[in-house]
Amino acid sequence: MVIGLASYKFVNNNVEFNISQIERALQIADGVDLLCFGEAFLQGFDAFCWSYVNDKAVAISKNSNTMQRIENLSKQYATDLAFGYLEADGDSLYSSYAVIIDGKLAFNYRRISAGWKEYELTDGHYKEGTEILTFFYKGHNVDVALCGDLWEYPQRFASDDLLIWPVYVDFTVDEWAVEEAEYSKQAQLACNHTLMINSLSENPDCHGGCFYFVDGKTCQKLNFDVEDVLVVRI
Repeated sequence: MVIGLASYKFVNNNVEFNISQIERALQIADGVDLLCFGEAFLQGFDAFCWSYVNDKAVAISKNSNTMQRIENLSKQYATDLAFGYLEADGDSLYSSYAVIIDGKLAFNYRRISAGWKEYELTDGHYKEGTEILTFFYKGHNVDVALCGDLWEYPQRFASDDLLIWPVYVDFTVDEWAVEEAEYSKQAQLACNHTLMINSLSENPDCHGGCFYFVDGKTCQKLNFDVEDVLVVRI
């Protein structure tokens, strides 16, 4: 199994640009089975303004035209996709992670930790999921955790196979010199083989970076501030 971890820039509230970034990564991901992007990549992590009327218009549903466009891209490039997005389901909003296999949305995970939202500004429309996602893919059991999930509930993601960990963290490059080891140790609390994906952005500056952690140590990684795909063979 070959997995690509895409560290690409998103622009908040610019879905067209962010979809174009997905396609750019697909164009260079030759031989990759599953191409993975970071948390809330589709709309941008800071796309919500915490006004429900506005945010409901920013979020998309699982059966939206936007999701169908991305499914079609996956089919066009014969590459499965996984990406974070802000989801609308009825009157509820979530930070979710979509997994598209064979050109169709196969799995949809909703972040279970509440750190993605501004507590003081949000109401009951902004929700967390309750279920853990494990799916079988090309001979492997794959789990998904979104950012703070693995800090608050590492025991719930315990796996002896593979964990995909999309995040959005804006450490400085100097801070990463310390935080990389902390994240690898935290990942090991759940799984010995963890794929962590972080996006690039501006305002705030996020330096991106992707990592393959094995037994609590960095086995492979991308340089910071570079748009590229880290290819990991499992």
